[in-house]
Amino acid sequence: MLKTALKPRWIAGLLFALAISTVFVLLSQWQFSSAESEKATDPEATETVRPLTDAFVPGKPMYETEADQMVSMTGSFDPDKTVLVDERLQDGEQGYWVVTAFQVDGAPGDAYIPVVRGWVEDPGDAVPAQAGTAAVVGRLLPSEAPLPEPHENGILPSLSAAELINIWDVTSYSAFVTAEEITVDGAAPDSGDMQTVTVAGQPEETPVNWLNIFYALEWIIFAGFSVFLWWRLVADEYRRSLEEDEYEDDYEDGYDEATEPDTEHPSSEVTK
Repeated sequence: MLKTALKPRWIAGLLFALAISTVFVLLSQWQFSSAESEKATDPEATETVRPLTDAFVPGKPMYETEADQMVSMTGSFDPDKTVLVDERLQDGEQGYWVVTAFQVDGAPGDAYIPVVRGWVEDPGDAVPAQAGTAAVVGRLLPSEAPLPEPHENGILPSLSAAELINIWDVTSYSAFVTAEEITVDGAAPDSGDMQTVTVAGQPEETPVNWLNIFYALEWIIFAGFSVFLWWRLVADEYRRSLEEDEYEDDYEDGYDEATEPDTEHPSSEVTK
């Protein structure tokens, strides 16, 4: 078969198949690179403070691209609408988040949003929210899922906006804000032993386009098939040459037998 493959036309065919395979491999690489070419949201974009009323609206679920945004808002806290969320870690210590309803100026339907004002180790350290015109800067985060565990004395197992809507009986955003800066009437309120809860922005993942990966695998298959097709054509010619040689050998053997004199049965003599 090697002798057949080394014929000039099959060498040329191999070069052509390799050229086609190279093109297919390059197309495959392009598809693989395109699969991750869609850049994720610029991490710096979420750190640029935006007004909450521009970044999100109440009454709708939060998408991944909307989470982690630093936002600002003005309005007022409702001191009577405060809960604690337990099992919250701060510097390795377990404690509680102090969450108060914040009515957002300019929000549709005078909506509220839960604001994490701080962290305390003991529920008794929670400081009531101060009344007045407040300004808040913090990170917008998606609501947590409600848990079936019962809550007692205003302590909840999760920060669920849906659950707080029922408790507070208000229109609310389906999200919450961890406050990093709070001012009331232009001054920082007394926070007592409450510590600021700082949530870092989550690293963005590069999205993968699986359709492009599928196309890339197709190009790899095509590249392999082009070389396989060349090999199959060479193999077919090699088998045909073997069949032709075998046919010629059989023909020659039959011709030799037909022309060979019959020494075992000499011609009978004619009797007079």
